Amino acid sequence: MNKDDKNPTAEREDTSGIEDIDLTEQKRAEENVSHVLSELQNEFEREKDRYLRLFAEFENFKKRTARERVEMFRTAGEEIMLSLLPILDDFERALKEIDKIEDNTHVKGVELINNKLRETLRSKGLELMEVSAGDTFNADSHEAITQIPAPEAKLKGKIIDVVEKGYTLGDKVIRYPKVVIGQ
Repeated sequence: MNKDDKNPTAEREDTSGIEDIDLTEQKRAEENVSHVLSELQNEFEREKDRYLRLFAEFENFKKRTARERVEMFRTAGEEIMLSLLPILDDFERALKEIDKIEDNTHVKGVELINNKLRETLRSKGLELMEVSAGDTFNADSHEAITQIPAPEAKLKGKIIDVVEKGYTLGDKVIRYPKVVIGQ
């Protein structure tokens, strides 16, 4: 018998110590792996959150710039329309004066130019506000330039005369009609 055969428990003790060391190292390795995994999971969640916030911010930026762009075009159109309104008023006054002249040979040309200008502006969104004498005065949609005694009792608080026509561009009033109201 050799020395190892005589002491079989010693051999088992030697192998059990190795197994304990292996289990301890395995537990440490598992803990390290689980720790690294949880750190990676946390980092992934942070990056995912960051990505979602960045994406939402970019979507808001796109919407905001689209709104600003539409507003810019509308504002630019509004400035042009406002500068053309006095020309429309001049055409209207000219047509009234031309109607007084007996020789109306030039009237057709002026009327054609006036109609073409009005149609072009209408196609770009300019609309005339329909206001006439006898309508009820509304401070939100009319600009009263003066008040005069009402010629009839039924015209009190109503529009007596329209001095300057009003216009809208899309849904926005760009010039309120200037009216005279009865007291």
